[in-house]
Amino acid sequence: MTKPFHAIHSHGFVRVAACTPAVAVGDPGFNAAQILALAKEGHARSVDLMLFPELGLSAYAIDDLLLQDALLSRVEAEIEGLAAASRDLAPVLIVGAPVQHNGALYNCAVVIARGRILGITPKSFLPNYREFYENRWFAPGAGVTGLTTQLAGQSVPFGTDLVFEASDLADFSFAAEICEDVWSPTPPSTQAALAGALILCNLSASNIVVGKADDRELLCVSQSMRCQAAYLYSAAGPGESTTDLAWDGQATVHELGRRLARTDRFPTAAQMAVADVDVERLRLERTRTPTFNNAAVAAGRPEKAFRRVRFEHQPTFEDIGLLRPLDRFPFVPDDPARLDQDCYEAFNIQVQGLTQRLRATRSKHIVIGVSGGLDSTHALLVAAKAFDALGKPRSEILGFTMPGFATSEGTKANAWALMEALGVTGQEIDIKPAALRVLEDIGHPYAQGQPVYDVTFENVQAGLRTDYLFRLANRHGGFVLGTGDLSEIALGWNTYGVGDQMSHYNPNGSLAKTLIHHLIRWVVKTGQLEAAASATLLAILDTEISPELVPADASGAIQSTQAKVGPYELQDFNVYYITRFGLRPSKVAFLAWHTWHDASRGDWPPNFPEGARHAYDLAAIKKWLGVFLYRFFEISQFKRSAMPNGPKVVSGGALSPRGDWRAPSDGTARVWLDELEANVP
Repeated sequence: MTKPFHAIHSHGFVRVAACTPAVAVGDPGFNAAQILALAKEGHARSVDLMLFPELGLSAYAIDDLLLQDALLSRVEAEIEGLAAASRDLAPVLIVGAPVQHNGALYNCAVVIARGRILGITPKSFLPNYREFYENRWFAPGAGVTGLTTQLAGQSVPFGTDLVFEASDLADFSFAAEICEDVWSPTPPSTQAALAGALILCNLSASNIVVGKADDRELLCVSQSMRCQAAYLYSAAGPGESTTDLAWDGQATVHELGRRLARTDRFPTAAQMAVADVDVERLRLERTRTPTFNNAAVAAGRPEKAFRRVRFEHQPTFEDIGLLRPLDRFPFVPDDPARLDQDCYEAFNIQVQGLTQRLRATRSKHIVIGVSGGLDSTHALLVAAKAFDALGKPRSEILGFTMPGFATSEGTKANAWALMEALGVTGQEIDIKPAALRVLEDIGHPYAQGQPVYDVTFENVQAGLRTDYLFRLANRHGGFVLGTGDLSEIALGWNTYGVGDQMSHYNPNGSLAKTLIHHLIRWVVKTGQLEAAASATLLAILDTEISPELVPADASGAIQSTQAKVGPYELQDFNVYYITRFGLRPSKVAFLAWHTWHDASRGDWPPNFPEGARHAYDLAAIKKWLGVFLYRFFEISQFKRSAMPNGPKVVSGGALSPRGDWRAPSDGTARVWLDELEANVP
């Protein structure tokens, strides 16, 4: 491997900190010392980029003191001292200061790295309403471009047209704006993002009033989402003048609309919100989103107007851990309220999709195979709710359990119990005689009494079940409801054509196996259907996932899907990051290792059983990721190219060729497997 596997810088991460130092009113010496103390702490914590509040060197709420020459001279001297001290520090520092240029005073972000003042960005929009009076002291930065100024003995780029970019760490690019800028209809950071900046930094003072913290959060969420960027925000903290205002020191780090870190509000001492932002993922997200790039074209390609200030960052590529919230189950939130909302939306998306299909086809019946497994159970729950919504009797749902050579009494009993509890019309068709006849006709060894349980043996059963369902749909004037889920579709773990790959409509196609577990639990918990079904549903959740196509072995062990294709909790992790973000396999493995190597670390979804909390070492992660890559890229796309209709439910959870995923059926996994082998130890 060319770069160390366990180093965040090998995988496109940049460690950032939004800081709220203590401040003294009108005392640049004290303020610079506080900034430097935090900068040294950031260096010790391997931070790459540190953001400080607006006018942090002078303090913000000092009014006409900003026009005192003694104060401005001392601010410049302290900037020179910070620049000198930064030579031995790794972090890039963005500090707030009043800066003079050509007879005017500007409210500025000063960017410092390894002894050099990289550039100065002035505040574009000056608030001059209610408690704000900045036009009294400052000139607006809007329109200030292409300039150079002298500061602390250095000739420095000056203007709102600056994007800073590391020459030796890919995708480490950032730009600055100041407080009111993000409250405006046209934030300067939007133009900077369109010019290529991946990290947007807001130096703020922002006094606190009731409810304002929520407004700031909304702005940061929105700007990071709209600009497909990371957004750092730092508000003034302890020590600012409280003559007329108060300060809460709110500092946050957001990425693509999600908050990664925040400080406590109303602190009594300095704080930092530290997180590792995935700048590589941000670049990839922009690459796959034409709207973002079309916006750059519509804006006149800001990259032509912006200056790129390049600097040598000198990353060490050491293992410094990963400071970032990661979901073990990307399709299943850890937060109980969010999980409840996601389950509500997912279930109702499925129900809404199915009710529309029923209206459009004018079908009297739904025909569904009910195995007693997770997927058919959930599809049947959706069907029952759809019939309720249309005012149709559930007895017009025709459920068929079709035991084969390996069907267990437990799953068959669960299937019958569920159909009876829901009030659907149930019937049993024993497919063993028909399957044996097919095996005889094609000369399969099993028909002569030999225990040969190959793919033909399995698919004869799977195919017959689907064949029966389609003919039953013909006979009863209905349509076949599919049951296969996203996890199986991604892995190609379904029988093509006359098999479980095919149906008239499949409401489960966008749902990962790990989410279906929680959806069924949510149905029970929220009383979506009769209480009589709850005990059966919980029994189904506790059943080993198995296609039940091969008889148990001599020890009584049944056929296990996950022993063949890998743990669904890992494979769902893989499908999310590979298809939703297009990440390299080695990066997916890096994320999986940080997420899964220690079961005691990190959050689990609500009420997740202790006995099911697994851990995986890097060898297991690499093994099953290799299985996923081979199955996904090389041997199963032809099945997805012929997928039945079904609603998209979850972002990152759609593989329909008419929707999120288009790929050749005759592709190869070689590129992905080579990358995995070369870069994961």
